[in-house]
Amino acid sequence: MISLLPLMLERVGILLIVAILLSRLKSFRNIVNHEDGVTDKIRLIVIFGAFGVISNYTGVEIRGGSLIASQAWQTWIETDGAIANTRIMGVVIGGLIGGPVVGTGVGLIAGLHRFTLGGFTAVACGMSSILAGIATGYLGKRIRLRESGALWRAVVIGLLMECTQMATILLVARPFEAAAALVEVIAVPMIFINGFGTLLFMLIIQSIIREETRTRAHQTQLAFTIADQTLPFFRQGLNPHSCREAAEIIRKQTHADAISITDRHHVLAHIGAGADHHVALQPISTQLTRQVLEEGSAGKAVTREQIQCSKPDCVLQAAIVLPLKVLERTVGTLKLYYKKPSRLDQAEEELAEGLSRLFSTQLELAEAERQRRLLKDAEIKALQAQVHPHFLFNAFNTISALCRMDPEKARTLLQQLSVFFRSNLQGARQTVVPLYKELEHVRAYLSLEQARFPDKYSMRMEIDPALEEIGIPPFTLQPLVENALKYAFPAHAEPGRSQIMLRAYREQDKMVLVTEDNGRGIPGELLAALGSRTVESLEGTGTALYNICKRIDELYGAEGDFRIESKPGAGTKVTIRLPIHHSHWGETHVESFDRR
Repeated sequence: MISLLPLMLERVGILLIVAILLSRLKSFRNIVNHEDGVTDKIRLIVIFGAFGVISNYTGVEIRGGSLIASQAWQTWIETDGAIANTRIMGVVIGGLIGGPVVGTGVGLIAGLHRFTLGGFTAVACGMSSILAGIATGYLGKRIRLRESGALWRAVVIGLLMECTQMATILLVARPFEAAAALVEVIAVPMIFINGFGTLLFMLIIQSIIREETRTRAHQTQLAFTIADQTLPFFRQGLNPHSCREAAEIIRKQTHADAISITDRHHVLAHIGAGADHHVALQPISTQLTRQVLEEGSAGKAVTREQIQCSKPDCVLQAAIVLPLKVLERTVGTLKLYYKKPSRLDQAEEELAEGLSRLFSTQLELAEAERQRRLLKDAEIKALQAQVHPHFLFNAFNTISALCRMDPEKARTLLQQLSVFFRSNLQGARQTVVPLYKELEHVRAYLSLEQARFPDKYSMRMEIDPALEEIGIPPFTLQPLVENALKYAFPAHAEPGRSQIMLRAYREQDKMVLVTEDNGRGIPGELLAALGSRTVESLEGTGTALYNICKRIDELYGAEGDFRIESKPGAGTKVTIRLPIHHSHWGETHVESFDRR
């Protein structure tokens, strides 16, 4: 009995070596982790059935209670002989992994093959193999291999199945005396070795499962990290700037040699290898991308010819192209390129598919946000386009009076009133306007007010000329100046004392707009609320400040800033910071304005 242990360990070692080699194969790992399909179950039956066959061939022959040492495979057993082997181990593992169908299939293969080898235990061993397969298959449905206690439960089941085989030999094999003598020799070694082999085999299986779990967790974390980093850019929609920044982030976080993002007609960004001919803003050149845009499903290429690039010697030899969808409509593609097809493995494919879904969701949310902003923008612009009737009547009365006293000045004020109205109408149609246009609006308003109240207000502007073409939201500065004139100064202020300063300067990549007055200031209880909501007070409702703050937030998000500083008796300062290089949902139409 003791002498059988080393030989059995040797046989277990052979099977474990095969198992370790198989565990390194991607196809085997996929089968272990995804054993739900019919094809996967058939593969498991074949693999573990082969383990049972190998166990039969490599068994140790026993005849008359003695070991028959042989290095050859056991292809035939004498009628008075039997074999000690590790067949049950393969059957148990197959049943635990694949369930009843796999367990029964493996048991049939291993059991029928054992029956064909002969020997007085052929029937008993064949029956026990089939029974073990059925039993472990049904027990396997109750055991989740990913659970911590599954390992030892599997070992116990392996031991029980081997004990069942010994009992079957005693019940079925004849003559009974020979069966009893055989069991006395092989029972302890086979039960121990098969239990030990099951333990080692399950450790291999669980290492595959744990590695797959870690890989998936890493991919999920990586996908969310990339999605989080690219969210600010995809919120801007598909445009060259946002796609270039997003593509750079994706390339750094993946194994891809190049990242490309397109809309339906053009390459919006291409970062990495092949940038010499995959040029941004050029028409889409690869047939694979066109196919994905038309069909709306992922495309994969593992050769340069399948990519069908316009340049025959392109360094990119593999690619996965995924659709970017908004409301079930394909609006663009995400492409991951590789110089070597071997780098495009299943992990990269799954990561790319996950990113495609996340980016599509981000684009859908961005589109919904854009529609909400447009609606809100329309509401605000409708209010801004309205001219206060008192201002209009006062302007007409002033111009009418000047027509008799100073016709030339009246003519100038009519021109300023025309500029004021034109600015109102243009601003109501635009998302952003050039800074110089907003300043024209301010000057026109001030001209009309100063004609009514000569020498009451003084206005000074310090504007960086390099910023005059930069776009800002319309009705940003004029309402601030109007607020200062209406609420900052007493009605009977000393002439020349009321002063307003308007500045525009650059601070790194931001444009800073400052409107400052030396008026009465804002009470502390109102200051905290202004800009965040409307308020009810004798000095006004704060609607203009709220509208400006809201629009800056809607257009620029965290990149924009609106701040109010004030001290009673010391004046009020409003500071606005806007990004200089900012594209809001495509074209801003700044170029549509002409200086006149």
